[in-house]
Amino acid sequence: MAKNLFLFFFFLLNLTFIITSADEEEPEPQSQTSKTYIIRVDGSAKPSIFPTHYHWYSSEFVADDPARILHTYDTVFRGFSATLSPSQADTLRRHPSVLAVFEDRRRRLHTTRSPQFLGLRIQRGLWSESDYGADVIIGVFDTGIWPERRSFSDQNLGPIPKRWKGVCQVGEKFGPSNCNRKIIGARFFSKGNEAAIPGFGGPIDTNNTVEFKSPRDADGHGTHTASTAAGRYAFKASMNGYASGIAKGVAPKARLAVYKVCWKGSGCFDSDILAAFDAAVNDGVDVISISIGGGDGISSPYYLDPIAIGSYGAVSRGVFVASSAGNDGPNTMSVTNLAPWITTVGAGTIDRNFPADVVLGNGKKITGVSLYAGEALNGKMYPVVYPGRTGILSVSLCMENSLDPNEVRGKIVICDRGSNPRVAKGLVVKKAGGVGMILANGASNGEGLVGDAHLIPAVAVGSNEGDFLKAYAKSHSATATLNFRGTVVGIRPAPVVASFSGRGPNGLNPEILKPDLIAPGVNILAGWTDAVGPTGLDADTRRTEFNILSGTSMACPHVSGAAALLKSAHPDWTPAMIKSAMMTTASLTDNRNQPMTDEATPGKPSSPYDFGAGHLNLEQALDPGLVYDLSQTDYVNFLCSIGYGPKTIQVITRTPANCDMKRKLSPENLNYPSIAVLFPSSISGTMSKMFIRTVTNVGGVNSVYKVKVESPAKGVTVTVKPPTLVFSEKVKKAIFVVTVTADSRNLGLGDSGAAFGSLSWSDGKHVVRSPIVLTQVDPLHVCVLNCDVVVVKQDNAVQ
Repeated sequence: MAKNLFLFFFFLLNLTFIITSADEEEPEPQSQTSKTYIIRVDGSAKPSIFPTHYHWYSSEFVADDPARILHTYDTVFRGFSATLSPSQADTLRRHPSVLAVFEDRRRRLHTTRSPQFLGLRIQRGLWSESDYGADVIIGVFDTGIWPERRSFSDQNLGPIPKRWKGVCQVGEKFGPSNCNRKIIGARFFSKGNEAAIPGFGGPIDTNNTVEFKSPRDADGHGTHTASTAAGRYAFKASMNGYASGIAKGVAPKARLAVYKVCWKGSGCFDSDILAAFDAAVNDGVDVISISIGGGDGISSPYYLDPIAIGSYGAVSRGVFVASSAGNDGPNTMSVTNLAPWITTVGAGTIDRNFPADVVLGNGKKITGVSLYAGEALNGKMYPVVYPGRTGILSVSLCMENSLDPNEVRGKIVICDRGSNPRVAKGLVVKKAGGVGMILANGASNGEGLVGDAHLIPAVAVGSNEGDFLKAYAKSHSATATLNFRGTVVGIRPAPVVASFSGRGPNGLNPEILKPDLIAPGVNILAGWTDAVGPTGLDADTRRTEFNILSGTSMACPHVSGAAALLKSAHPDWTPAMIKSAMMTTASLTDNRNQPMTDEATPGKPSSPYDFGAGHLNLEQALDPGLVYDLSQTDYVNFLCSIGYGPKTIQVITRTPANCDMKRKLSPENLNYPSIAVLFPSSISGTMSKMFIRTVTNVGGVNSVYKVKVESPAKGVTVTVKPPTLVFSEKVKKAIFVVTVTADSRNLGLGDSGAAFGSLSWSDGKHVVRSPIVLTQVDPLHVCVLNCDVVVVKQDNAVQ
């Protein structure tokens, strides 16, 4: 059933969404309203008469009004962005030097405990070996930074690395003194917003929300992600008493370069994101952390996706790029940021929670979570009501002005999760006279819970508990009180895959398993802005140095910080080697030493479609033994193998590709640290596929590794040749071939339509593990591989 839905979903996509390729011409559009477009240009075609590419663009492409150019791109991308009418964009598409023209899109934004949970320990292991990430530069693409926070102190840090070429861009309430030896650079990019949103700019935007036209953070998201990746030690940290302890980032001594590309209330535009990639790579960052995802419901193919294009330009120059997997789980195929050169990060829980109880009048106690820190109900019982029993959606969701004060006054109100922010529902209840709120998950959220700093007494509960409470509220004698139990550490099981975390399979190329891995992303404490309260609501007048958030946005900077540590410990490692070290050493078990489970369905084992290679385990990643490396040539061959032509590939790589049409390339043979096996469901009988992989020895010089295989399913045979790899001073690399053979008449696939196994190399000290995913697909999959479109959702701190 799941497999048929999977295929039907793809079929609908192919009927519904059509995107013109870079080598084709779009039909004449109807509207002549100016929009922002990104133009990919063949840089080698520039006539020598023009001293710079900008002079060429302004003279030949927008000669009528050069001021329409917003950004020029020179490092990760060759071209420019400009405001054009659709007819002007069509004219440029026909220019012989233009490779692609695509419309600017809006995107959205997708700790005292998590470093220890990842296996980091003071004075030993990866922190010690990497000197806490000293002098590695992390570029954070987000909403800016609040530089005064203790997390960004430069005390006892050495001088700024000499290779740094960036700037400290001044602007509203942000001057040169706001940069230091910790925040070594800061820039802001707003031209895409300015072109798209009339009146954007200045201290107040069109939504009457405070914003700063500078690198200063008015939203909080950027300060949170930056301090998660590289925050300094901050003693006596907490969020209104919750999660108290010593706050620190994953790489406390790493340097931060801030690139503000997202703006409160207006999102993040591709043209600005691409400009940030261009600047960051030219500035000299080592790692890029980008917790941003699709904002219009569609994830484009790589050649129309500026995040994929910018990331390729960065990775090809040795910069590691981590991005969030999206928050539309537990739906299948909800993972975003799918390019194989990006490290795509899902979210898991940690062993800390903030329990709160709903105590019913009949004595029954239901446990949920909350970060409420105000005046409690002190055990007093209040009537419980569920306004949603009327069947009116806005009422069940507690939308603005939807509640009848006569019904909810003096009562605890049950509100369904969805549509408006969770904390905003509490304000609606308060305005209507309610004394407290029970926030109930729907079936789509399952049992996964995240804590919120509610403005009224409120407890979040899972879907099953929510249904029970709604039934209980039908009784005229239904009463309850809410109790808040603070912070509890040592929760078991943990990690658990977060219910909201984006799930596989990969909707563009199922041959590449995504997400790559998961990291802590639930209830993460990190720095916060002073511009808004912990809920982000205008009505929240509280101010706090730290805040607790959940989302794959929080998981991504854990991996960015981890990459900084590994880069510091191994300066010669490529981005692919760093990714491989994380993936092949990732953990599959929780703190009970049991297989990881899924928060959406408690007790149910999770799979590589949920967690990729596993949960980040930095205690092991420092010394992985073997790594799977990748070069630009490997990525170009991958793009050739999925049917991209030379000019389409040039949009991504800057240089034309010569795809060898005589040599049949297969996307499965990209040298990835995971293996995805796709067999056609139309064939009855025995089927085989071969996969070629190359490993590089980064462990002991004279090492011998033996293979161990866990077959994905009954009726599946996995053979590896050679079964032993021998390394020496002269032999640093080894090639092996994996053959997967299956009998379709005796193939035991689970409810997901897939089966999961693994391949591991071990020398007695290291275990280098790669997941194997096997699935059967319909012949329609042939179209799927070349349709290039998949529906995704916004990627931000989970709503």
